[in-house]
Amino acid sequence: MELGSVLHFLQDKTILITGATGFLTKILLEKILRVQPNVKKLYLLLRAADAKSASHRFHNEIIGKDLFKCLKEKLGANFIPFLSEKLTLVPGDISLEDLGLEDSILKEEIHSQIDVIVNLAANTNFDERYDISLGLNTFGIKNIINFAKKCSKLKVLVHVSTAYVCGEGEGLILEKPYHLGHSLNGVNGLDVDVEEKVVRDKLYELQQLGATEDEIKMAMKNLGISRAKLYGWPNTYVFTKAMGEMLVGQLKGNLSVVIVRPAIVTSTFKEPFPGWSEGVRTIDSLAVAYGKGKLTCFLGDLNAIVDVIPADMVVNSILVAIVAHANHPNNDAIYHVGSSVRKPLMYSDLQEFGFRHFTAKPWINKDGKPVKVGKVTVFSNMDSFRRFMFIRYLLMLKGLEIANTALCQYFQGTYLDLKRKIQIVMRLVDLYKPYLFFKGVFDDMNTEKLRMAARQGGVETDLFYFDPKVIKWDDYFLNIHLPGIVKYILK
Repeated sequence: MELGSVLHFLQDKTILITGATGFLTKILLEKILRVQPNVKKLYLLLRAADAKSASHRFHNEIIGKDLFKCLKEKLGANFIPFLSEKLTLVPGDISLEDLGLEDSILKEEIHSQIDVIVNLAANTNFDERYDISLGLNTFGIKNIINFAKKCSKLKVLVHVSTAYVCGEGEGLILEKPYHLGHSLNGVNGLDVDVEEKVVRDKLYELQQLGATEDEIKMAMKNLGISRAKLYGWPNTYVFTKAMGEMLVGQLKGNLSVVIVRPAIVTSTFKEPFPGWSEGVRTIDSLAVAYGKGKLTCFLGDLNAIVDVIPADMVVNSILVAIVAHANHPNNDAIYHVGSSVRKPLMYSDLQEFGFRHFTAKPWINKDGKPVKVGKVTVFSNMDSFRRFMFIRYLLMLKGLEIANTALCQYFQGTYLDLKRKIQIVMRLVDLYKPYLFFKGVFDDMNTEKLRMAARQGGVETDLFYFDPKVIKWDDYFLNIHLPGIVKYILK
């Protein structure tokens, strides 16, 4: 593997980036513009109906964020002119053929000029409607590859997936591909075309029955979960992402394609500044609930490893992988970007860091009062959690049901509200349980080889760092990540 200067590679290059409003995409965009202002052009694909709505999303959901403050300070009055010169907004949708590009002139322009494609578009909801998730996470990849094959100058396509395409794996999980025709639990015949037909048939059946929009939405969510579990994946998100990877292997032909699989992505470690975050994702939802005093119990194995990696390290790995694989078609360029092998972090560490931070610096609620937090009660298995739920809430719900019936529905509102909350909690527990008891660690031998090649090959490793060994978890969580959660999310 031969590498050289990332800055030199990016100079005068034209790059198409999908999923422009996503968390990682914004960090990638900011990084390129800040460290290599001589990049030729960045085409940003946004889900939008037209150029006007694409521009609105760009200004409100991307450059309006604090993330770009360093670039704004650096460029001053030239910030907007610089963006106008370097960026072209492309209204489109990866779930559509030709990425939904309707402007034939713009389409031909992209086909003739693009050097690199980075696909970051995805639907990350664990229980999204199956038709939506399948369209974006699976068939979206087919559309991107077909589009890439029309790009005459294309040097490399990077597809950003997730480490959890492995399903509920145990032990050392290798950086290997998954193929169509088989699955994790031995059910034969996984075929994306069959899955598409299952979706079509179910939608037709629901329409014939006169189902409401809400009924269709829930039925499609349940269909996604049931199909995922049938083939050995815990939820719709990782199932459809895994099928997307399978299509990469089937369709890429002579394209140079890299698959990057991040683990749980957290706030920035160093650049453009420490602690930037956006949106409540995975473990951050626990931190937010805990800081607000709403998380008093927790389900999971405190001795299990939780694989987290700062977002800027993921972005740096993407950029280095681009340089490594440009113009080098390969069989299986797959990179796990995580920490579970090189710098393991335990759930018990997260518990301790949360308690230390919010005890020393409690969140101030809307009334101006500090919220006191205590040690969280942790249930180490589902049986103990169900007993807790039964004693604490289900008996109360049963009592309300009896009283409601006896008193002519007097407590109907209270009963329905409590029942809905219990159902939501149990659904969330069911969705997250595979990760709270996850027994695997992600092998990153390929990624380590990439790091070694970067150190030896002229990569600016001070700018494009992605080695988790440099992280001190207590310092990161207590002084960077949790303060960032408070500043940008827990408002």
